[in-house]
Amino acid sequence: MTKETSDPQALLPLPPVTFHILAALADGDRHGYAIIQEVAARTGGELKIQAGTLYRSIQRMLEQGLVVEARALEDDDDERRRYYRLTPFGRATAQAEARRLAQMVRLARAAGFVPGKA
Repeated sequence: MTKETSDPQALLPLPPVTFHILAALADGDRHGYAIIQEVAARTGGELKIQAGTLYRSIQRMLEQGLVVEARALEDDDDERRRYYRLTPFGRATAQAEARRLAQMVRLARAAGFVPGKA
Protein backbone atom coordinates (compact mmCIF):
# COMPACT_ATOMS: atom_id res chain seq x y z
CA MET A 1 0.00 0.00 0.00
CA THR A 2 1.05 3.60 -0.43
CA LYS A 3 0.17 6.98 0.98
CA GLU A 4 -2.51 7.25 -1.70
CA THR A 5 -4.54 4.50 -0.02
CA SER A 6 -7.61 6.18 1.44
CA ASP A 7 -9.61 3.16 2.58
CA PRO A 8 -8.59 1.86 6.02
CA GLN A 9 -10.23 -1.48 5.16
CA ALA A 10 -7.55 -2.03 2.51
CA LEU A 11 -4.92 -2.41 5.25
CA LEU A 12 -6.86 -4.85 7.43
CA PRO A 13 -6.09 -7.02 9.22
CA LEU A 14 -3.24 -5.00 10.69
CA PRO A 15 -0.15 -6.76 11.97
CA PRO A 16 -0.42 -6.79 15.79
CA VAL A 17 2.75 -4.70 16.19
CA THR A 18 1.29 -2.02 13.90
CA PHE A 19 -1.90 -1.87 15.96
CA HIS A 20 0.10 -1.56 19.18
CA ILE A 21 2.22 1.26 17.73
CA LEU A 22 -0.91 3.12 16.60
CA ALA A 23 -2.40 2.70 20.09
CA ALA A 24 0.81 4.02 21.66
CA LEU A 25 0.56 7.14 19.48
CA ALA A 26 -3.17 7.68 20.08
CA ASP A 27 -2.66 10.20 22.87
CA GLY A 28 0.32 12.09 21.49
CA ASP A 29 3.63 12.18 19.68
CA ARG A 30 6.36 9.82 20.85
CA HIS A 31 9.89 8.91 19.88
CA GLY A 32 10.87 5.31 19.20
CA TYR A 33 12.04 4.33 22.67
CA ALA A 34 8.94 5.93 24.22
CA ILE A 35 6.77 3.85 21.86
CA ILE A 36 8.57 0.68 22.98
CA GLN A 37 8.00 1.63 26.63
CA GLU A 38 4.34 2.54 26.06
CA VAL A 39 3.58 -0.76 24.30
CA ALA A 40 5.24 -2.71 27.11
CA ALA A 41 3.25 -0.73 29.70
CA ARG A 42 -0.08 -1.12 27.86
CA THR A 43 0.43 -4.88 27.56
CA GLY A 44 1.67 -5.40 31.11
CA GLY A 45 5.05 -6.39 29.72
CA GLU A 46 3.55 -9.15 27.55
CA LEU A 47 4.78 -7.48 24.35
CA LYS A 48 8.28 -6.07 24.16
CA ILE A 49 8.99 -4.68 20.72
CA GLN A 50 12.61 -4.83 19.64
CA ALA A 51 14.12 -1.70 18.07
CA GLY A 52 14.60 -3.33 14.67
CA THR A 53 10.98 -4.48 14.56
CA LEU A 54 9.79 -1.05 15.65
CA TYR A 55 11.70 0.89 13.01
CA ARG A 56 10.85 -1.52 10.18
CA SER A 57 7.19 -1.21 11.18
CA ILE A 58 7.39 2.58 11.43
CA GLN A 59 9.00 2.79 7.98
CA ARG A 60 6.13 0.77 6.51
CA MET A 61 3.60 2.88 8.45
CA LEU A 62 5.17 6.09 7.11
CA GLU A 63 4.84 4.74 3.56
CA GLN A 64 1.21 3.78 4.20
CA GLY A 65 0.38 7.21 5.61
CA LEU A 66 -0.55 5.86 9.06
CA VAL A 67 2.04 8.02 10.83
CA VAL A 68 4.22 11.02 10.04
CA GLU A 69 7.39 12.35 11.55
CA ALA A 70 6.66 15.15 13.99
CA ARG A 71 8.76 17.96 15.36
CA ALA A 72 10.72 17.24 18.51
CA LEU A 73 9.19 18.44 21.73
CA GLU A 74 10.56 21.76 23.01
CA ASP A 75 12.01 20.21 26.18
CA ASP A 76 13.78 17.40 24.31
CA ASP A 77 17.51 18.01 24.35
CA ASP A 78 18.38 15.09 22.06
CA GLU A 79 18.21 16.35 18.48
CA ARG A 80 18.74 12.83 17.12
CA ARG A 81 15.34 11.64 18.34
CA ARG A 82 12.63 11.30 15.77
CA TYR A 83 9.08 11.73 16.94
CA TYR A 84 6.08 10.13 15.27
CA ARG A 85 2.48 11.26 15.09
CA LEU A 86 -0.68 9.37 14.24
CA THR A 87 -2.35 10.72 11.09
CA PRO A 88 -6.13 11.00 10.70
CA PHE A 89 -5.86 8.04 8.29
CA GLY A 90 -3.87 6.12 10.92
CA ARG A 91 -6.54 6.81 13.53
CA ALA A 92 -9.32 5.72 11.14
CA THR A 93 -7.38 2.55 10.33
CA ALA A 94 -6.84 1.76 14.03
CA GLN A 95 -10.55 2.30 14.67
CA ALA A 96 -11.46 -0.01 11.78
CA GLU A 97 -9.09 -2.66 13.17
CA ALA A 98 -10.61 -2.29 16.65
CA ARG A 99 -14.08 -2.88 15.18
CA ARG A 100 -12.76 -5.94 13.33
CA LEU A 101 -11.20 -7.32 16.52
CA ALA A 102 -14.39 -6.68 18.51
CA GLN A 103 -16.33 -8.66 15.90
CA MET A 104 -13.82 -11.51 16.19
CA VAL A 105 -14.30 -11.58 19.97
CA ARG A 106 -18.10 -11.63 19.52
CA LEU A 107 -17.75 -14.59 17.14
CA ALA A 108 -15.38 -16.37 19.52
CA ARG A 109 -17.82 -15.92 22.42
CA ALA A 110 -20.73 -17.18 20.30
CA ALA A 111 -18.69 -20.27 19.42
CA GLY A 112 -17.92 -20.89 23.10
CA PHE A 113 -14.21 -20.15 22.78
CA VAL A 114 -14.31 -17.22 25.21
CA PRO A 115 -16.32 -17.05 28.43
CA GLY A 116 -18.93 -14.28 28.57
CA LYS A 117 -22.05 -13.18 26.76
CA ALA A 118 -22.57 -14.16 23.12
